[in-house]
Amino acid sequence: MKYGVNYTPSAGWFYTWLHPDWGRIREDLEQIASIRVDHVRIFPLWPILQPNRNYINPQALDDLRHMGELAAEAGLDCYVDVLQGHLSSFDFLPSWLRSWHSRNMFVDAEAVQAQSQLVMAIYDAMADVQGFAGLTLGNECNQFASMTHPSPMPLTKAQADAWLRALLLPLQERAHHDGRVLLHSENDEVWYADGHPFTPGQAANLGDVTAIHSWVFNGTAQHYGALSVESVGHAEYLVELSKAFARHDHRPVWVQEIGAPNNVITSSESGVFCSRSIQRMLRCSDLYGITWWCSHDVDGRFVDFPELEHHLGLFDLKGNLTEVGKAFSQIVAEPLPMVVDRQVAVIVDVDEQGLPLSRGSLAPGGSVFEAWMQLSRSGEHPAVVTSACVHDEQSLNARGIRECLPVELRTGNVYSNVARSD
Repeated sequence: MKYGVNYTPSAGWFYTWLHPDWGRIREDLEQIASIRVDHVRIFPLWPILQPNRNYINPQALDDLRHMGELAAEAGLDCYVDVLQGHLSSFDFLPSWLRSWHSRNMFVDAEAVQAQSQLVMAIYDAMADVQGFAGLTLGNECNQFASMTHPSPMPLTKAQADAWLRALLLPLQERAHHDGRVLLHSENDEVWYADGHPFTPGQAANLGDVTAIHSWVFNGTAQHYGALSVESVGHAEYLVELSKAFARHDHRPVWVQEIGAPNNVITSSESGVFCSRSIQRMLRCSDLYGITWWCSHDVDGRFVDFPELEHHLGLFDLKGNLTEVGKAFSQIVAEPLPMVVDRQVAVIVDVDEQGLPLSRGSLAPGGSVFEAWMQLSRSGEHPAVVTSACVHDEQSLNARGIRECLPVELRTGNVYSNVARSD
């Protein structure tokens, strides 16, 4: 089990990559290490790394490498996301993908080749940095393919699969040899949005680890309440939901993002939300790690953010622990609880390709979501299985599942009626 933090530099948010203040960055990393976490997730900006399709900026690679070295000096491992891509409601795409040079990043062959080269270049730059633990292809790149995006890049499920493989496979053998993880991440549309080209099967099988990004401003906290079972159990539910689609019974799952957004969780509730959410996640087997979003609040002089983005830090701008920071640091120091047995599972109906017949039923307000939460409310520790695995006794036995409960498919409006603000 790993505890970590998504690193947001205190001096200038991610704009710090334009002119890094290494003294402040060192202080930030030392503050993070002081709460006894073991890793940070680092986000270089794609337009700075690769301002031209055929040019990777060596200074940007050097800066990334130096940040990794400073993390190691503070006693922290580091994971690097390659394509940013998307951060806190802002898109950072290089100019060679936009306007006069518009290309679809997922299906244009030259664009995909350029991204593959960047993945390799970042790995090469970090390869001998102490504590470099792995790469994620990018932060929630699937949102660029969403029809809710103002300028979507459309693609099919087959093209999404091809894009993921084109970026993952060339580096996979080397990363495995080096003992590092290689993975991709999506926002919750991959689990909850019907028609989305990125699928649960891809999330749960491509790469070394399944990444979960759990945000309760998706309608969960608004509808059920900030400290409801549905809200504090949302991340736990996503962990268990992901396992239903994994071909390997003990595939590791990384809760790579979870935070306490103040548009749906008050300051007085944030510490309780943090503690209860983590306690519930820790009951799951095969949990790779929990990485909180985020390390430091965002300075108010930076404008046009959704207000919640300014107040997600474990540390405020003066370096003091926030309420959620105090709760997180306390739970990190506690002994790990026992993993629970999950003998009862809710069934997700899938087609011949393993795609849910209704992803809306999995979402907050949907029938699968509510059936799982009702079991949780009654004291059960439910799992999730797909209809394709209901008669696979070997797989069910490996997970300790003794009973599988069918659910009538019903899509709720809790999730679908909330605008995406992350």
